[in-house]
Amino acid sequence: MSLNAALHTAGRSLDLFSTGVQIAGQNISNANTPGYVRESLILQSGDSYNQNGLLRETGAQALGVQQQLDFFLETRIHSANSDVWASSGRVDAYNQLQTILGELSTNDLSSGLNEFAAALQNLVNEPESITLQQNVISQGEQLATQIQTLRSDLDRARGSTTERVGALVEEANGLIDQIAGFNKQIVSLEAGGLLHSDAGAIRTQRLNAVNRLSEILPIKAVERENGTLDIVTGSDYLVLNANTQHLESIESEDDGVLVNRVQIRENKYQFLPASGEIRGVIEGRDEIIGGFTKQLDSLTKGLIQTVNVLHSRGEGVSGFESVTGSYQVDDSAATLNQAGLDFTVQHGQFEIKIINTQTGTEETSVINIDLDGLGSNDTTLANLQSTLDGLSNLTASITTDGRLRITAASGYEFKVGKDNSGVLAALGINTFFTGNGSSTIAVNTVLRDDPGLLATGQGGGPGDNTNLVTLAEFLHLSSDQLGGANLDDYYNSLVGQLATSASSENAVLSGFEGFRDSLNTQRLQTSGVSLDEETINILQYQQSYQAAARIISTVNELFQVLLNI
Repeated sequence: MSLNAALHTAGRSLDLFSTGVQIAGQNISNANTPGYVRESLILQSGDSYNQNGLLRETGAQALGVQQQLDFFLETRIHSANSDVWASSGRVDAYNQLQTILGELSTNDLSSGLNEFAAALQNLVNEPESITLQQNVISQGEQLATQIQTLRSDLDRARGSTTERVGALVEEANGLIDQIAGFNKQIVSLEAGGLLHSDAGAIRTQRLNAVNRLSEILPIKAVERENGTLDIVTGSDYLVLNANTQHLESIESEDDGVLVNRVQIRENKYQFLPASGEIRGVIEGRDEIIGGFTKQLDSLTKGLIQTVNVLHSRGEGVSGFESVTGSYQVDDSAATLNQAGLDFTVQHGQFEIKIINTQTGTEETSVINIDLDGLGSNDTTLANLQSTLDGLSNLTASITTDGRLRITAASGYEFKVGKDNSGVLAALGINTFFTGNGSSTIAVNTVLRDDPGLLATGQGGGPGDNTNLVTLAEFLHLSSDQLGGANLDDYYNSLVGQLATSASSENAVLSGFEGFRDSLNTQRLQTSGVSLDEETINILQYQQSYQAAARIISTVNELFQVLLNI
């Protein structure tokens, strides 16, 4: 090798080793930068050539700067991210639900149910007490308000979760656009590179964007030869070459709450990812909180029906001058068990007493409710209205919205009771509660206006408590609305199932987090910065730099010797 060739090789080596020191220094300075990927200078032996029969070497040459990244490991991390954040969304929903329910507080629903039952039990011992009658009505109002408040809190929680879904959709779209933009920059910067890794900082930013996107929804990232990264979720692409597809949220109403669904904006395809934060949040909103809302509705309907059926079998010390049912039928000509009522009506009968308020004389009539399905004479609301209207000193009509109204003649009042058909409870006559679910439950206004209408007995006078004895046991009586379960067992099962499911989901989240953390630990071993290793690299490059400098110095001395000959 000539002196000129030796000088050229040593000079190029100085540049290489100086670059190596700079790269090691860059790694050290970013040792604590989140998401930073360690870079390495890739060297190879230079090309050799033949000169006068001798093989000449040209030293070392740089192929480029390359990030130390395991793409297979990154794919596993992306999948683990999606699982963690899906489970995290469900855990958040369980935590919200348990906070709203407040089962360990003094204002929980079970306390409200027991306090209402206790008020009824106290009245059993003194059925004539106006104070205790008013207390029963007051406790019923508190229970109804408590249920309505619980329902409102659940609806608000679902509404805030809907806003979170919308925010995640917008964030995902922003990340999709960022990744597409980074793709263009990387292709431009690395167009002449050999390793397609010269745009290290931008690649790191893109990697962080992909990592966050994998937390929001499950993705698969595939790098092309030109450095671009394609992003696919399920069977849909999000980034493909220069093309992108975005998500959008579509709002609709669900059980009185505004919710949103996710779809692919470009093709309007409804999209529910298999995992990821969007999936977890939607499941938390619709299945966990929404599912509990439906169960609360069932519990409330069971409460309303159980109490109303028991109440409608008795009578108070006061009678009705006029009453309008709280529930309406869809069709007054349809049989009562097919007329669109929220509560069950069956074959049976009830009694109605028409009382002369001046003389106290009573006339009792038995009203049959024919629902045996035999013949074509099953009872409709129109039939019932006609039958009642035919009684002396009583008129009955159907309001324009399909409710039954009964009115006594002047100087008369009436009482109803001993109903084994459930028709009075279903129509909302002589009932304690009104409404048909957790958002509408309330105490019947006629009781608030006249506590004497509280059905304490079954016709035995002011001291009669026979109806109260059964009514006070409402928590322990089976309900058709609850599949035969009683209110107490249903509610305890509901709370117990919630606690079990929440605990189970927390365990699942812990397992997902442990797996993800183990993958991130492996990633640090490959892509993380080791200060000891980088320090050694700097020392090696420095020593190599010094050696190359000595070669240059030696060549310079040889040139001086030649010049002095």
